[in-house]
Amino acid sequence: MLLFCLGLNTFGSNKESDVDIWLTDPDKSILFQKRSPMQLSFGNGSNINASIINIDETQMYQSIDGFGFTLTGGSAMHINRMKATARAAMLKELFSINDNDIGVSYLRISIGASDLDEYVFSYNDLSRDEEADINMDQFSLAPDKTHLIPVLKEILAINPDIKIMSSPWSPPTWMKTNRNSIGGSLRPEYYNAYAKYFVKYIQEMKAEGIIIDAITIQNEPLHPGNNPSMLMLAEEQAAFVKQSLGPAFRELGINTKIILYDHNADRPDYPITVLNDLEAKQYVDGSAFHLYGGSIDALLQVHNAHPDKHIYFTEQWVGAPGNLKGDLMWHVKNLIIGATRNWSRNVLEWNLAADPYLKPHTPGGCTQCLGAITIDGNNITRNPAYYIIAHAAKFVRPDSVRIASNTPHKLPNVAFKTPNGKIVLIVLNENDSSQTFNICFNSNRLVVATELSAGTVGTYVW
Repeated sequence: MLLFCLGLNTFGSNKESDVDIWLTDPDKSILFQKRSPMQLSFGNGSNINASIINIDETQMYQSIDGFGFTLTGGSAMHINRMKATARAAMLKELFSINDNDIGVSYLRISIGASDLDEYVFSYNDLSRDEEADINMDQFSLAPDKTHLIPVLKEILAINPDIKIMSSPWSPPTWMKTNRNSIGGSLRPEYYNAYAKYFVKYIQEMKAEGIIIDAITIQNEPLHPGNNPSMLMLAEEQAAFVKQSLGPAFRELGINTKIILYDHNADRPDYPITVLNDLEAKQYVDGSAFHLYGGSIDALLQVHNAHPDKHIYFTEQWVGAPGNLKGDLMWHVKNLIIGATRNWSRNVLEWNLAADPYLKPHTPGGCTQCLGAITIDGNNITRNPAYYIIAHAAKFVRPDSVRIASNTPHKLPNVAFKTPNGKIVLIVLNENDSSQTFNICFNSNRLVVATELSAGTVGTYVW
């Protein structure tokens, strides 16, 4: 295959302007910076001894919905407390695609509190002497109207097309077997009430001008020890979808996607079990994953079992204080490259923002979750997840399509074709030293000879 890339010079020699490259070097000398195309040679400049990444745009896979973060309640609180000018500049940098902005195109938010809120709440909390509110008469988004909803509105003003996914950490406690925010299970007699809770949430967010593109049914349904949390086995999730949630959405014309599982890749049997139930499957768009356990190629197992349903990657944390070299390599290899090569339509990091003390969090919630940015008053620090997402979000815009590329030794990569016809190649050099390699496109139409330093991530665009 190497011979196919040699001696071909479709464009003529030294056409340096055809390829842009953005780099992040873990030694921090280059942090998501555009390098001059003059560093690249074309056509006859290919290195006959170098590895080759071959890209074939005729082989197409899944469409991409976007790349981004979870906007937790705590993240929104810190953002909303910034001065207006500082907040506007930061949100532009995150959500605009102009200049050096990174163009985040997908957000995940919580339905009620996550463990990175100041306190635990749902949108229908009852007093001890109230048994139930099955018609959602007391439903209220009030807890999120102070910080989350105002910040979302500012983000939507910058990018009206951003996709938003919502996930509950727990239903209202009165719906649960233990009437507690931690653990317990959803009581079957409240399946219909919980479906109404989802419907009411989607409708009231829409009334605020916020369209919810997708919901997952339960964050980490096999981890009932967080605060909030709930245990929901696969059979219970299937029953809830087919008996209550799916029919309620269909009857009321709710177009928000229903996404299963939302937990680790070590249990692909969970979403497969739900999708094997044909009554439940008819209402489901796909399955979502985290990678605190298992291997990223488990996503492929679920895709192969049900190729008509979509795959999503919805959460992975960076532990404080962060290690740019280790975090950049692991997350880019396993998520930006690994998840998308295994059919995921998005990649989301957890979480968008925290303060220097990694707060807020609920009692028992995550105490070491490093935000993509640290907010200290009006000052921000960019952390590993910022650069991890930037390398994809800015260039692989929504409705891009993953295309074929091979994987040379220690050069994991993934390629996409964007809606405007650009080709985007993201490459990680896993070697302990600099690596020279050639990029071949569409059977020799374009040849690039380039080099990445050890541990460096490069995004190539032409």
